[in-house]
Amino acid sequence: MATHDIHIIGGGLAGSEAAWQLAEAGFRVRLSEMRGAGLPDGGDTTPAHQGDALAEMVCSNSFRSDDGNSNAVGLLHREMRALGSLIMREADATKVPAGSALAVDRDLFSGGVTRALAEHPNITVVRERIDALPAEGLTIVATGPLTAAGLAESIGAATGRDSLAFFDAIAPIVYRDSVDMDVAWMASRWDKVGPIGDGKDYINCPMDRGQYYAFVQGLIDGEKTEFKDWETDTPYFEGCMPIEVMAERGPDTLRFGPMKGVGLDNPRTGRWPYAVVQLRQDNALGTLWNMVGFQTKLKHGAQVELFRTIPGLEKAEFARLGGLHRNSFIRSPELLDPQLRLKSAPHIRFAGQITGCEGYVESAAIGLIAARFAAAELAGRHLPPPPPETALGALLGHITGGADAASYQPMNVNFGLFPQLANEVRKKDRKLGYTQRAGQALAGWMKLADGVVA
Repeated sequence: MATHDIHIIGGGLAGSEAAWQLAEAGFRVRLSEMRGAGLPDGGDTTPAHQGDALAEMVCSNSFRSDDGNSNAVGLLHREMRALGSLIMREADATKVPAGSALAVDRDLFSGGVTRALAEHPNITVVRERIDALPAEGLTIVATGPLTAAGLAESIGAATGRDSLAFFDAIAPIVYRDSVDMDVAWMASRWDKVGPIGDGKDYINCPMDRGQYYAFVQGLIDGEKTEFKDWETDTPYFEGCMPIEVMAERGPDTLRFGPMKGVGLDNPRTGRWPYAVVQLRQDNALGTLWNMVGFQTKLKHGAQVELFRTIPGLEKAEFARLGGLHRNSFIRSPELLDPQLRLKSAPHIRFAGQITGCEGYVESAAIGLIAARFAAAELAGRHLPPPPPETALGALLGHITGGADAASYQPMNVNFGLFPQLANEVRKKDRKLGYTQRAGQALAGWMKLADGVVA
């Protein structure tokens, strides 16, 4: 007798969300995660993960904007909350000040997700590495962009194509008490106050003109991580570009990007700095702060030497230095049907970043939708995709057919993926128009979805 109704491979944000959704719908879930003490050698890991908690956040601790009225990712937050998302529940429970963004204490967040799944009576978490796609039985593959070699080979054999790949870089984390606050100051850009902040949610380290250009040159000259032969043709994802690669695009690129001083009044000068390095709170205690936009492939020694030239960080101590890892994803528009099923093996669905969505929230959202589709199938019914006017539907449509397969690249949710509004909607009202229309469309789909698996 089968011990589960569905097998989920991968305990990241997508797999964790999928497991929760299916378990809450009353189905028995086997969740396989290769990281953990259940294996004889203490468990496998990846080049990016630090521990064995489920839904570990390996890069930033931010879910980005939480504004559901004028921002596409904020709208996605709102839709996921409406659908009972575990990821959003735990993010809300562990948030830290970050202006209008939703940032979390990454350890408390992953700990909460891990406990919720381990304690659910319909979920069995198994610490095991899966090396091949199951030949039968409903399955969701949510192994993320760092899929283990054996399973990646099996996926390649099933799809008949090599996976696409790109590099993703990790930002450093600094101990708060090592920052010189006689130089740095607390502020959010334009003093914007978030739902739990006070308008002073970031540590700002100012640079004058000479310091900035010396820093840019240091990024360009610093010793970088060496690539393996199989990595030399791998491109970067634009949304997580190493800071030194941005610097190579031109000396002022960073000053108009992650290091822009606009909207940040230095209380010691009364002026905006020429450039600024911002640090965002990374844990609830406020002891760890990550360097915003500072994903890097500099070697660790070079990072310490260069980053300590930043005003305010001369004596910085690092809880984690930056890193670089290779990500892989499938050519989803060609390989998956509108229900996220592999066309050549429809008992298998894919979810999360391996499908080519980008971002924590987007990954979890696709896990949620994959689970909803699977729950309907287990109930012997059909659930249509969310309307394309919703953030969930727009993102799903991009993954399963809205993008050109030949040029397919990872994508964050954005209003460019949504159907256009009527021409009479004024430009300044368009963002609100998108979100209001999405709310109406989601409400109708939720009634249908509840009836399908009831």
